[in-house]
Amino acid sequence: MIRVLLVDDSATTAAFISALLDEDDKLSVVGRAQDGAQAIRMTTMLQPDVVVMDINMPNMNGYEATMRILAIHPVPIIICSNIWQPGELVRTFEAIEAGAVTAIPKPPGPGHPDFKRLANHFVQTVKAMAEVRVVCRKPWQQMKKTYQQAPFSLGEMKVVPQLLAMGASTGGPPAIKAILERLNKKFPLPIVIVQHIAIGFVEGMASWLEKNISLPVKIAEHEERLQPGHVYLAPADVQMGVAKGKIIIDKTAFPEKGLRPAISFLFRSVAEEYGMYAIGVLLTGMGKDGAAELQALQKKGALTIAQDEASSVVNGMPGEAVKLQAASFVLPPVEISRLLNKVTQRPAP
Repeated sequence: MIRVLLVDDSATTAAFISALLDEDDKLSVVGRAQDGAQAIRMTTMLQPDVVVMDINMPNMNGYEATMRILAIHPVPIIICSNIWQPGELVRTFEAIEAGAVTAIPKPPGPGHPDFKRLANHFVQTVKAMAEVRVVCRKPWQQMKKTYQQAPFSLGEMKVVPQLLAMGASTGGPPAIKAILERLNKKFPLPIVIVQHIAIGFVEGMASWLEKNISLPVKIAEHEERLQPGHVYLAPADVQMGVAKGKIIIDKTAFPEKGLRPAISFLFRSVAEEYGMYAIGVLLTGMGKDGAAELQALQKKGALTIAQDEASSVVNGMPGEAVKLQAASFVLPPVEISRLLNKVTQRPAP
């Protein structure tokens, strides 16, 4: 049985979510806190398997509570947010950076036409995130251990990279930010990113990144020409690829292994279009999305990088890439930035 602690100042919302979760025979709501301060006390007392946390609350908000809880009790924290409030979305990503494992929108009421699907997604997300092993981690700046998995010499690179493609899932936003904020201000490559995230949150992620990094960030648009030093995030519920120096948004392409956007779709497109002129980076996340396609990029001669296990919230996707020997380098985010700066500063061969 998965023990859930709900944190929400609205009694009505908490009762609705509690009833929704209790319908699943693998979930049990063991308590409800009305603000962040109470959540800290109840987490220590009840020792839940997962915490579902509102972001805007009196006395102490979800961001502050997330930081304080994780300092004393490693537990998966899910931020449950109102996606129609832009300010709340930005604070949601601040909480994810503080250690929350993911964010999901508050489920709609039974009168909503898509209620059953959205409610089921909410419940399944809580169950999946409860399995995430949260540990006290060293700051990424202190993670110096790196290793090279496959034979690859930067001195042997015969081409100048033209595109950086990145993919991430659970724990991805902070890793992406840690990489992007350390890239050179005149980073010469377009950057295309697929981040698995609930519908309604990609706009908040773009705003949050734009506040924290020097590179321009936007939601990608169909047939938009790729610009050096610009960051393009895949829109929700579509597949994103590249062709002829432009973004391709495919609204008709099916999900791949249940995922849309899928990292596999992007990486496969990049391998076909750019080959050895690409750099592929696979970051923290559940499952195997993008691992085989990272290997395809590597076989085309591209530089491939996977996030290391120590810095990953979930080592599923990068771990699978390591098993396939698909990554030329296995590094924490700070070291990935350094490598990317080094590679893109090299003179043309």
